[in-house]
Amino acid sequence: MKYYLAIDIGASSGRHIVGWREGKELRCDEVYRFPNAVQKQDGHLIWDIAALFRNVVAGIKSAFAKYPQIESLAIDTWGVDYVLLNGDKEILPCYSYRDARTENAIERVHEKVPFEKLYDKTGTQFQPFTTVYQLYDDLLRGRLENATDFLMIPAYLSYKLTGVKAHEYTNATTTGLLNVQGEYDGEILSALGLPARLFKEISAPKTLLGKLKDEIAREVSGNLDVVLCASHDTGSAVEGIPMEGNNPYISSGTWSLLGVKTSTLRTDENSRKANYSNEGGVGYIRYQKNIMGMWIVNNLRKELCPDKPFPQIVEEARKSTFEGYVDANDASFLSPESMVKAFDRWFAEQGEKPVCECDYFNCAFRSLAYSYKQAIEELENNLGVQYDTIYIVGGGAKNGYLNELTQRVCGKKVAALPIEATALGNLKLQIER
Repeated sequence: MKYYLAIDIGASSGRHIVGWREGKELRCDEVYRFPNAVQKQDGHLIWDIAALFRNVVAGIKSAFAKYPQIESLAIDTWGVDYVLLNGDKEILPCYSYRDARTENAIERVHEKVPFEKLYDKTGTQFQPFTTVYQLYDDLLRGRLENATDFLMIPAYLSYKLTGVKAHEYTNATTTGLLNVQGEYDGEILSALGLPARLFKEISAPKTLLGKLKDEIAREVSGNLDVVLCASHDTGSAVEGIPMEGNNPYISSGTWSLLGVKTSTLRTDENSRKANYSNEGGVGYIRYQKNIMGMWIVNNLRKELCPDKPFPQIVEEARKSTFEGYVDANDASFLSPESMVKAFDRWFAEQGEKPVCECDYFNCAFRSLAYSYKQAIEELENNLGVQYDTIYIVGGGAKNGYLNELTQRVCGKKVAALPIEATALGNLKLQIER
């Protein structure tokens, strides 16, 4: 029996999952889980990257304790964020995409390269936290002067395990700097004054990086190959969906990523205006859109009822008669001090606000469903295709009420698959290597 280890890290938690084949079935065993959260430091939102790496190593040790022979591991995380390095030394802090530091950089970037040109070259949707704006903020602050490398989060964690620095394709497509040829675009880099030395050759999923460093192998009591999966977690999630035909998917977690596989990038005006992105897949493009996702719900829960079981929250929301909804993608919901107050401010301008806990949650679920409806309509209009089924995976797929709302509002059959699709896709790519 051959065993493989998927390390899947999201914005709220990370997990180590060992997988193996039994006939045609892929079996999984979660051997380690740890919390992850944005930290506040000096008025900014950052990631505790050292704690992330400690947990990565601790989880590998737990995996070897239960499964002494493991063939390989691969790491996936969220996109756009990265660590700057000066040789082998980190240039800290490691900023979170939810930090507001790019507010001034965005306009400066667009003065040098208008967004229409950025989109035409890269097919990357506009998000205020896209890597290109973060790196330009670093440039303005002098953080790139001594930088020799920038590594996306999963590439950085893999480097700490192996000593090998790599730029993986699917995650590189979240930077807003990778052109339609699959290379960092020299014209954009030159126009923005970003140092060319930071932008190395792109590696494909399934690439072997190497073995664990000796000191890591001793600490975890084992060694194995470290390889690249689709290291942007949505890329791995789409690989893990057991889909019939090519239908739209929603990878439902902190973010809801709604899209469909296409054979080529689409950078036409309608795609740009609908803010659809073209992200790398394994032999295809993921034509998709970011929707704020369970971030809204989870932040309401932290404020209103942190100790209430989630199934109870869902059932109470189902009984609410509140019929309002917000634009889930509005910037006011990206990183508010209070999600409740953000909802209240929205309804101060739009109409009657929620009055009880169940109203807020019902509003949040309805808002996601209506955001899905808008995105599906844009998707069908832009591609000239009508779909009858939406596949939903990830944590949000367990929410029966949200699935019912989505089916009713979108007028599509919902195939909810409450599986660890990201870990399954991660494992699948390792097994196929």
